[in-house]
Amino acid sequence: MRRFVLGLAAALSVAGAFNAAGALADGPGVGTPSIVAVGDSAISGEAGRWAGNTNGSSSNVDALGSTAYYDNSSNSAETIHGCHRSKAAEIHIGGGVQSANLACSGARTYTQPYSSGNDFKPGLDFYNDGAGHIGQARALQQYASSHNVKMVVALIGANNYGFADIVQTCVEDWLLSPSWWPDYCNDDSSIKAKFTSSNISTITSQVSGAFLNLRTAMRNAGYADSAWTLLAQTYSSPLPNGAQIRYSQSGYTRQSTGGCGVWNKDADWANSTVVATLDNTVTNAVTQSGMTNVKVFDGRNALVGHRLCENTDGLLEEEGLANWHSTGAADKSEWVSQIRTTSTLFGPYQLQEDAHPSYWGELALRNCVRKAYNGGAVRAGSCTHGSTGLDGQGEPNMSY
Repeated sequence: MRRFVLGLAAALSVAGAFNAAGALADGPGVGTPSIVAVGDSAISGEAGRWAGNTNGSSSNVDALGSTAYYDNSSNSAETIHGCHRSKAAEIHIGGGVQSANLACSGARTYTQPYSSGNDFKPGLDFYNDGAGHIGQARALQQYASSHNVKMVVALIGANNYGFADIVQTCVEDWLLSPSWWPDYCNDDSSIKAKFTSSNISTITSQVSGAFLNLRTAMRNAGYADSAWTLLAQTYSSPLPNGAQIRYSQSGYTRQSTGGCGVWNKDADWANSTVVATLDNTVTNAVTQSGMTNVKVFDGRNALVGHRLCENTDGLLEEEGLANWHSTGAADKSEWVSQIRTTSTLFGPYQLQEDAHPSYWGELALRNCVRKAYNGGAVRAGSCTHGSTGLDGQGEPNMSY
């Protein structure tokens, strides 16, 4: 009996040790703090391979190389083909904070299932086809159940409006009409239909629903609303107003050299209507959701001074820079990837990278996210480029 009692005590002691170890595993409110990105290409890291633009060798701006978008455990492929979750993505703030990038280039609020010729695009929903394809809200729920998630950064809505179609139409209208008879994209019926009050209302409700899906995911994972913060990010302006574009709208230099072929009037409209509508959709969706644990990260002006074809920056060769490593490259380069057409689109560049914040832009936004995280005391704010040079982490200095 004595041996039995001693043996039982030892067994209970061992079991207690295992239980204690299990209790220390990361999960809701326990372990290393973690932050998560959900949304579309503007947050997934699309174009993060390229540090600036050039019409010379692509190797001069290739900051991350051919594995830029590989995010599986062995760094050998993408977890979801075409999501382009780059290693430069803004969510990876470091400093003892874990991060997960669940965003996907091309994503909308709702999942677009895999089909022949089309990649799977997870939305901010609970989609599950039983074959391993799940929505971003479901992926968040799974991740949060075994990690101590303190902040979820969400940027979504642009693809609900058909952002890629808008860019394509504006460039085509510029290329196919003369300067003495410009065909503007802002008054095309197909484009105007995207910005009717009824469509804006519909998409605002979709974004609000996406935010509520994230809340449901976190609740299902065991979190009280007060235990985490949703950081709702707004879209950054990728192109300056027409008067600030450094190439004339006459001739073809604006596109053939700069990769920004749009009419001045359409560039103005892109900022005053497109970007403004996208951002208002996000902020109005926050209000509509009724969520109390939300902060807004205003990123609209984060790239100002370094936008595509802006008169305050330039291509490497225009700025006398040999490559992206050159001294002062971040201060003189564009932070948005060129819009490449058939004449300039060649490997390793990819069409889906067009007009997205690239390497320097993503590092700038990462700096903003770190400031928003604020050591866990998440705060709202508006982010802009600060002083010249890079900080100690190799990122552009930003003010928040």
